[in-house]
Formats: sequence, C-alpha cells, structure tokens
Amino acid sequence: MKTNLLLIAMLTLGFSTFQVQAQTTVYAKNSDISDNLDLRAVASIFGESNNLQDFERRLNDPKFQISNLDLNDDNDVDYLRVIESVENRTHVVIIQAVLDRDVYQDIATIDVERDNYNKVSVQVVGNSYLYGDNYIYEPVYHVSPVIYTSFWVNNYRPYYSSCTWNVYPTYYYAWRPYPIYRYRRNINVCINVSNNYNYVNYRRSYRAPAICETRRAYGYEKMRPNHSFSQRNSNVNNRYELDQRRVASRQSSRSNGVYTNANRSNEGRSSSLDNKNRNYTENRGSSNKNYNTERVAYNRDNTVKAATPARVESTRRVESQRSYGENNMSSSRGNSESRNNTNRVATEQRATESQRNYSQNRSNSENRNSTSRPQATQRSEAPRGNQEARGNQGSRESSSSSRGGGRRI
Repeated sequence: MKTNLLLIAMLTLGFSTFQVQAQTTVYAKNSDISDNLDLRAVASIFGESNNLQDFERRLNDPKFQISNLDLNDDNDVDYLRVIESVENRTHVVIIQAVLDRDVYQDIATIDVERDNYNKVSVQVVGNSYLYGDNYIYEPVYHVSPVIYTSFWVNNYRPYYSSCTWNVYPTYYYAWRPYPIYRYRRNINVCINVSNNYNYVNYRRSYRAPAICETRRAYGYEKMRPNHSFSQRNSNVNNRYELDQRRVASRQSSRSNGVYTNANRSNEGRSSSLDNKNRNYTENRGSSNKNYNTERVAYNRDNTVKAATPARVESTRRVESQRSYGENNMSSSRGNSESRNNTNRVATEQRATESQRNYSQNRSNSENRNSTSRPQATQRSEAPRGNQEARGNQGSRESSSSSRGGGRRI
C-alpha cells in the first residue's frame, strides 16, 4: 500500500514538472521573430570588433547572448555565421542562421562603403522577410572602429565562415531561447549607449542590394512561405513601425490607468466636496434664516419709525390746511364786508344824484369789475357778494325812486 502511494506521488510530481516545463517552453515563444535579434546590438558589437572573425565570435558568444533566434524550432538558439562579399569600395557583410545541413537563412546585412573623401558609412539592414521592408539602422560611432582598418588593405581577402551544421567553434555551445522580456533586458546591457543608432528607411549604397543577391540564402522562407513580416503584421510595414505602435499602446494603457486612478481620486474628492457643499448649504440656510429674521425685525422697526414721522407730518399738513382754510374764510369775510360798505356808499351817492341813473349804473358796473379783479383766486366767494350787492342795489334804487317821487310831489 505504501509503495503504491509513493508511486502515485512520484507520478504526480513528474507530471506537474512536465507541465511546468511545457508552460515555460510556451512562454518562451516570441510574439514576433524580429524580437529575437536587435539590430542595434549587432551594430554595437560590430564597432567594437577587430575584424569579421571577431565579430562572428561576439555574435555567438554564450557570454553575450546577442541572438535569441530559433528558426528551426529545435529549442536551441541558432548559430549565426558571417560571410562577406566585396566590390571595389563596397563591403557587404551577410549574417546567416545555420538551420540544417546546407540550409541557411539571411538575417541581416551590414553595408560598409567608403567614398572618395575616405568617409566610411555603415548601415545595418534587416532581412525583409523577418523585419519588413527598409528596416535600416545607421550607427554613428563616437570612436572610429578598428575594424575599418582591416577592410581597405592590399591583397584583401573577403571573409567567409567555415562553420556549418554541427561544425562550430570550441567556445560555442547552444543555449535555449529566453522569454522576450529577459532577452530585451540582456540586450539593453549589451548596447553601447555612447554611440548613436539612427533609423533610416533608405539604402545609401546602390551596389549593396545587387551584391546581396549573389549570396542570398532563404532556407527558412522555403519552410514557411506564408510567414513573412507583411503576413504576420498586416497593418505595419516594418519592425520600426511595429515598435512605435507598441510604444503608443503602452502609453495609452498607462494613461488609461492614470485616468482610472484619477477618476477614483476624483470620486473621493467629489464625495468630500458633496459633504462640504451640504455643510455649506446648511450653514447658508441657517444664515439666511437668521438674516431674514433680522431683516424682518429691522424692517418692522423701520416701518414704525417711518410711520411716526409720517403721522406727525400728516397731522402737520392737516393743521396747516385748516389754518390756511380759516385764513381764507377770514379774508373772504373781510372782503365781503368791505364790498358791502362800498356798495352802501355807492347807493348813497346814487340816491343824491337821481338824475344820473344811467351814469350811476355804469359806475356801479365799473366798481364790480374793479372788485372782481383782485379777488380772482376767490371766484366762488365773489359771485355771492355781487349777488348780494345787486339785491341791495335794487332795493336801494326802489327806495331812491320812491324818494324822488316824494320830492316831485
């Protein structure tokens, strides 16, 4: 029984270990083939090499692990061999992966060309099947590389690697490919940051493409004819555009994360602001109530205070109107008495002069007009006085006529 339990435990442990290894292998698979060899690292070690043989050693040295390519899927990093083709002042260095016996695949080329002014230009060009069209880096070294001196010498012989399938240098041993994030971490250490690596999309040398065609190897392309960069990435032209899209997606994801955190913090702030607004509205309501109460009381005091002088003023106006009315009455009375007196004097004069009745009536009318003019403001009183004067005048005329009649007798 114990032995059966031990066997079951060992089988379970072995199965779990196999699953972990399988998961690790799946995780090591890259998202794109071009991620497994950084051309900037290739340009960096090219400027540090003494010659092309040294350059090939640096490409495949397990200490540096510049490459992470596994094109033949044997779970080992492919060996990269270096061959060269020369035409006049143009040197084309071709990097090829050894996939099988007499099966190679072009990975990248290095165009080295010197002009008439002895100025050397270097371009690292990625293979279009792996990196897309016109994926080119142009390194600018802070110190002139030593490898330049080995190119333009008398009786120069182009370099051609002797390494083939299972025939490798003694320093080399195969290692398993790493996950992409680990490979990038290692490559960032290997790239010399003192140099500049400028991306360009055109090839300076017009001879280099023709030279590459004479030494071209495309073993991997034959194995997977429908797996080119344009078919793997239909929305971009080359690896550079793919990197730009990745950077943009990372920035957008980071901005979205920051925006989410900002929304959370804003929600907290809005809640606190709501509490503050509630307190503010409560305080404002209470203050408005107190203010309104004080305002009503103040208005009441003001109305009382305003009513008191208004009442005093109204009583004063009434009293002034009364005194003004009494003055008017007294003045009208005085005027009426004076009018009566004048009328009496006029009648006496008319009685003595009975022969001049016509002239006397005319003088009376003139007296009426003279008395009515100074009293234009009191027209309501004047007619009454006139009527009384007229009545008295009539009576007096009758009396005067009677008196005249008596004298005639």
